[in-house]
Amino acid sequence: MEKVDCIIVGGGLAGLSAAYGLASEGLEVIVIERGDYSGAKNVTGGRLYLSPIRDLYPELWGAAPFERPVTREFITLMGDGPHTTIELASERFATPPYQSYTVLRARLDQWFADQVMEKGGLVITKNRVDQLLLEGSKVVGIRAGEDDIGADVTIIAEGVLGLLASKAGLREEPKPQDHALGYKEVVELPPGVIQDRWHLNENEGAAHLFMGTVTRGLMGGGFIYTNKDSISLGIVVGMQAMRAAPEKIESYTLLDAFKELPQIKPLVSGGTVVEYSAHAIAEGGIAKVPKLFGDGYLLAGDAAGLSLNALVTVRGMDFAIASGYYAARTVIDARARGDFSAAGLAQYEQSLRRSFVLKDLQTAREIPRTIENPRLFTHYPQAVSRLLEQVFTIGPGPAQKLSKTVVDGVRKEFLNVRTLKELYAMRKI
Repeated sequence: MEKVDCIIVGGGLAGLSAAYGLASEGLEVIVIERGDYSGAKNVTGGRLYLSPIRDLYPELWGAAPFERPVTREFITLMGDGPHTTIELASERFATPPYQSYTVLRARLDQWFADQVMEKGGLVITKNRVDQLLLEGSKVVGIRAGEDDIGADVTIIAEGVLGLLASKAGLREEPKPQDHALGYKEVVELPPGVIQDRWHLNENEGAAHLFMGTVTRGLMGGGFIYTNKDSISLGIVVGMQAMRAAPEKIESYTLLDAFKELPQIKPLVSGGTVVEYSAHAIAEGGIAKVPKLFGDGYLLAGDAAGLSLNALVTVRGMDFAIASGYYAARTVIDARARGDFSAAGLAQYEQSLRRSFVLKDLQTAREIPRTIENPRLFTHYPQAVSRLLEQVFTIGPGPAQKLSKTVVDGVRKEFLNVRTLKELYAMRKI
């Protein structure tokens, strides 16, 4: 059986990050990607937080094919009728070094794969790994079709469902309550139109999140990210919420309905859909992160559950790149010692615990349970919008004092036992 230093299953950001680090040090590394090219099957809303990973592979980011730096943040709370949009513009976000960028994975991942190959790594596309090869509990390589390839270490970066790792007993089977479904379109628009519609200067970008009736009150939300000459528009909805909904909803129809909303239609007017994709998203938080290492293997990126939905920020790509980086450093050190056992690879989890990855997931440990409350997507968006609607309403008779309007609205919408209990519980997030 052919044998190499490291096999990486999956050519997404986690796998490519690991491959780049290993190839840079002269290790023989093979990345196996089932898509036509890296990025063909990788789906994300479209925003990479660069600040946490700027010092990991710093030579890469100046040349990376990012779309626009995110300089404006929009959050829209959607009720039955009224909706409220909060817009934040900050010089801090608009001044280099930028904290985050919009990205298109088809471009970014292909570029990253090219960097790996320039360093001597091998990226094999259009090939599916069918099985992890085991000797007892040790992973010794992979089977792809009729080919068996051995490796000192296998880095499993296969994506969110982790089917190979689950089949091999390295993590539990995926469960609906720990995942969401995302549907996304890329819509081409002229750069000037994008800038006008999201109040942007040239080469600036926006992130626009939506909560409330956009998912018919189910856990989830909508998003729009501005690219150079397109927007990424989509819907995310919890799998378990969909299953438990009293009204049967075909999840993919939510995206079509989203685009037809009067608040959204003007934003996409005149655009041409050039890409459609759908994907599962890990949302179990740190409680669902499996054991990250074992004899002959490491888990990285989505396959390790390393993603975070914190309501107003959604992260995963920075976690993926960081996990790939630390996986590479671990393999390099293990090779120097000649120890690829679980003990020899334990440094990987230790590194992630010292980094922002597991620290941020630990800080947000209560969020997955908190966002299961359906009132976050029904009562609260409706209540905020209804209160502000009342503040701005001028009726036929004399108007009451503004302070009384606000106090009456707050008392009605928020000063009750149930809401106070929920707001108190939210302190944990």
